[in-house]
Amino acid sequence: MATESKGDREVQPLSDTEKAMIQDTWATVYKDSEDVGVSILLRFFVNFPSARQLFAQFKSMEDPGEMRHSAHLRRHAGQVMGAIDSMLAILHDPERMSSTLESVARRHALRHNVEYFEILSDVTLEVLLESYPQCFTKEVQSAWKKLMDLIQWHVARTYALLSQPSNATV
Repeated sequence: MATESKGDREVQPLSDTEKAMIQDTWATVYKDSEDVGVSILLRFFVNFPSARQLFAQFKSMEDPGEMRHSAHLRRHAGQVMGAIDSMLAILHDPERMSSTLESVARRHALRHNVEYFEILSDVTLEVLLESYPQCFTKEVQSAWKKLMDLIQWHVARTYALLSQPSNATV
C-alpha cells in the first residue's frame, strides 16, 4: 500500500513490526471484547450524544447505566469488536483490507457521518490505553494511531467517491 494523503498530511502504510504489535495487543484486548466494546460505545455515546441519534435503539437512552446494561448496546459492541477482529485478521493483506474498509464505508455511507468514524477511532484508542496501559507502550500507541489514520483515510475516500453526483446511486 502506497503512502496516502490525509488532508494535508501523509498516511504511511504499516510496517510488519507495527502490524505484529497491533495483532499482539489485540489478542489481549479481544479476550475481553464485549466489555471493552461496551466501554468504547458507552464513552462514544456519552461524550458525543448526537451520535446516539444514528441508532434508533439508543436515541432515548441518556443514562450511562441504562446504556451499559442494554442488550442492544452489548450486541452492537460485539458486532463492532468482531468487525475489528476480522479486519485485523487480514492486516497483512493490504488489498483485502482496503476492500473490506471500502465495504464498511459503503454500508455506513447513507446512515452515518464520516466524522463519527474519526471520533470513534479516538475514543477507541483512549479506552484501549486506559484499559491496557501495560500493553500500550508509546510504540504500540503509535502503531494503533497509524492504523486508525489508515482506516479513516479509506473511509473518507469511499465517502467522497460516493458523494460525487455520478456515484449518487451506488
